[in-house]
Amino acid sequence: MSSQRLRCVMAQLDMVVGDVDGNTSRLVAAANEARDRLRADVILCPELAVSGYPPEDLLFHSGMRAQVARSIERLKREVRGITLVAGYPEYVGATIHNAAIVLRDGAVLANHRKACLPNYRVFDEKRYFTPGGEPTVFDLAGTRAGVLVCEDVWDPEPAAKARAAGAQVLLAINASPYEVGKQEQREQRVASRRVAECGVPLVFVNLVGGQDELVFDGQSFVMSAAGEVTTRAPAYLEGLYAVDLEVADTGVVRPVPGEVVPLQGQEESVYGALVLGTRDYVEKHRFPGVVLGLSGGVDSALTLCVAVDALGPERVHSVAMPSRFTSQMSKDDAALQAKWLNVKHSEISIEGMFEATLAALKDEFAGRPPDTAEENIQSRCRGVLLMGISNKTGRMLLTTGNKSEMAVGYATLYGDMAGGFAPIKDCSKLLVYRLAAWRNARGPVIPARVIERPPSAELRHDQKDTDSLPPYEILDPILEAFIEEDLSVDQIAARGFDRAIVGRVLDMVKRNEYKRRQAPPGVRVSGRAFGRDWRYPITSGYQSR
Repeated sequence: MSSQRLRCVMAQLDMVVGDVDGNTSRLVAAANEARDRLRADVILCPELAVSGYPPEDLLFHSGMRAQVARSIERLKREVRGITLVAGYPEYVGATIHNAAIVLRDGAVLANHRKACLPNYRVFDEKRYFTPGGEPTVFDLAGTRAGVLVCEDVWDPEPAAKARAAGAQVLLAINASPYEVGKQEQREQRVASRRVAECGVPLVFVNLVGGQDELVFDGQSFVMSAAGEVTTRAPAYLEGLYAVDLEVADTGVVRPVPGEVVPLQGQEESVYGALVLGTRDYVEKHRFPGVVLGLSGGVDSALTLCVAVDALGPERVHSVAMPSRFTSQMSKDDAALQAKWLNVKHSEISIEGMFEATLAALKDEFAGRPPDTAEENIQSRCRGVLLMGISNKTGRMLLTTGNKSEMAVGYATLYGDMAGGFAPIKDCSKLLVYRLAAWRNARGPVIPARVIERPPSAELRHDQKDTDSLPPYEILDPILEAFIEEDLSVDQIAARGFDRAIVGRVLDMVKRNEYKRRQAPPGVRVSGRAFGRDWRYPITSGYQSR
């Protein structure tokens, strides 16, 4: 039995939303490299590669429409000797389609309109796009290839229609964002449903890179008709990954086994998302570097590690800002970590600013005992210093708050919440500890007692987080049940938690929505992060029960 081979390249690319000309240049360069270096027959590029994903309301701008039209004409002119499959927004009169164009030597071989438009969690595609309905199958050097766009893979109908139209292999282009366990979900869904139902192999190419809160992790893969992953590309790395498809005379297509990069563990995958999301946010906004407050606590310690791994030590500036309540241990540990990571480190006392502010407010505060107002003044003094450094140097300020704090409002508006980007915003406190331990296991970058000591904001004498909050071992599971599972007080209490504590925690979450609306964006790693997929009202009479 004779057979032929098709070489397919999965172009795992990091595109820039709105940079149509730059993205088009990247597509042309990738196609040329796939043709010349890898001798490929076809190159698959991610969903909406021309515009970047998600383009959001840029899609409504007439300038975007004109730029996309010019991009398609350029691709027709400049992509030669290879078949290109790439995502783009297709404008047809007053409608827009999330489409995949198939080009070769100036001719449009096919055009697939995404049939299934996600409108949940971070997705809002029904706001922008009109769905397609017809299957798309084209001739690829004698083999019938069906085209799918992202959500089309998650629904049975588009793949079934493509198979019924004669597809011998399915080519899926995606912009599937990262969250914990997402790659396992993708592969399980493809294997147990689409491949099992259709009985043909599937090539799945995914976007890579950071876009505001979202991180796209790549991990493009090929799956045989038997549901076996035969090739898997790395997480978080751009690249062109070639796979050979063996086509028998009978028409059966079998992927030739290639490198299957192992799946990452949870801590490694989350940490990689934080690094890539931070790097791309800084790079795509063209900041020369970052500055952050380094307190001697675990949150800022982890954020410093992420920043250094993302940008290099020469682009990171840490600042310790002690007050009368700051322990010597905190100052020493912050200086030691900065030394270990070889970053510029400054120590600027806020004591003078704090005293001056208290003096200015003396009459206003007369007759009232010290409380959180004095604590928040310290945090806001630090915010003033950090924003001053940011303005003067052009370096973006990173905030260091975690998800547990943001959920219950254990953060100071216009103080430690001030900044441009929040790398660990979607990491619970317990996850922060796990990530810090994981990173330290790969070389000492955080002094051990930073991880081991009881957490404290150090805004008053002998302060501990547990003065204001339940222990994180209790708080974090309650928050996860409410935020990610939408469970009620009674349902969470049924898991063994004290009902009064659950009610208090959920009330804190509700009361602090106004703070979260004013917080900077941060990397999304969970199934539900504060930001795109959290849309609770600020003003609400709803009672948590």
